[in-house]
Amino acid sequence: MKYRYIGKSGLRVTPICLGTMTFGTQADKKMAFRIMDKAYDRGINFFDTAELYPVPPSADKAGITEEIIGEWLQTKPRDSLIIASKVAGAANGWFVPPIRHGLTAIDRFHITKALDKSLKKLKTDYIDLYQVHWPDMTVPIEESLYVLDEFIKAGKIRYIGTSNDSAYGLTKANEISKFKNLSRFQSIQNNFSMLNQRFMDELATVCKKEDISLLPYSPLAGGVLTGKYNQKILPDNARFSKYVNSKNPRLQAQAARFLNDRTISSVEKYLEIAKEHNVSLTTLATAWSMHFDFIASTIIGATTDEQLDDTFAALDFKISSDLMKELDAVHQDILYPMG
Repeated sequence: MKYRYIGKSGLRVTPICLGTMTFGTQADKKMAFRIMDKAYDRGINFFDTAELYPVPPSADKAGITEEIIGEWLQTKPRDSLIIASKVAGAANGWFVPPIRHGLTAIDRFHITKALDKSLKKLKTDYIDLYQVHWPDMTVPIEESLYVLDEFIKAGKIRYIGTSNDSAYGLTKANEISKFKNLSRFQSIQNNFSMLNQRFMDELATVCKKEDISLLPYSPLAGGVLTGKYNQKILPDNARFSKYVNSKNPRLQAQAARFLNDRTISSVEKYLEIAKEHNVSLTTLATAWSMHFDFIASTIIGATTDEQLDDTFAALDFKISSDLMKELDAVHQDILYPMG
């Protein structure tokens, strides 16, 4: 297994990270244990979660994922694993979290509440990478960084990161950290896949120039890059099959973004390329995400342990320069299919 470092931190992680947002809903505790055991046995040392998980977020289920991971952690040496979690973003953003009465903010009170609760649920005295789930547009970033820095000095957090952030937000936080001599964001966790390459417009440059790592989530574009939606009838129990028929405007918007004529046409072309190279599209899409030098570890998810096989195959699949040209040609033909 080849390891990579996250930013300028001492976190040495595998190029694949196990995402856990399905644990407690789509995957029950027994299946979650099987998924984590399979990942651990394959050599995966990096696991990502959040105080809001599982998804879809709800007040009665928030924290169940961390509880499942915490129970499983007792069966493994703690220092053999890099555990990442997140504090819910501000309620003034794109989504109002169904926790703390919908009043969340990235301030001292909420960071303290969230971190203490996560540590308790995870049954550990430290979190290796603690991330802001999405930015707070009201509370000054200085306040957030001062509080997070204090928790690093207290030993409750090793390093910090951001998520769903912009080039402006990441750069401003990084410069304030330098000026105030505070711990900086070592990573950014954003959506990135062959169907959503927006990260390379500006953020990739920030990451490369400042030695900050991307931890891409949704490398399969929510399952769209498996090819399962490229059929006349939507698959049963699939995420976007449910979202399409949801009465929730936010879920409908997500379905429209991920499932549209341009994404389906792109996937059709990617399927042809995968077939020509005798590899599953799941493996190809995961390998593509792991290919870039600004990426430390690609976050993958699963609802069954069997789904991990094609994903883990990407660890041994290398994308040649000629293959990359074929994949780039699809993107040039259908630019930004997710908008």
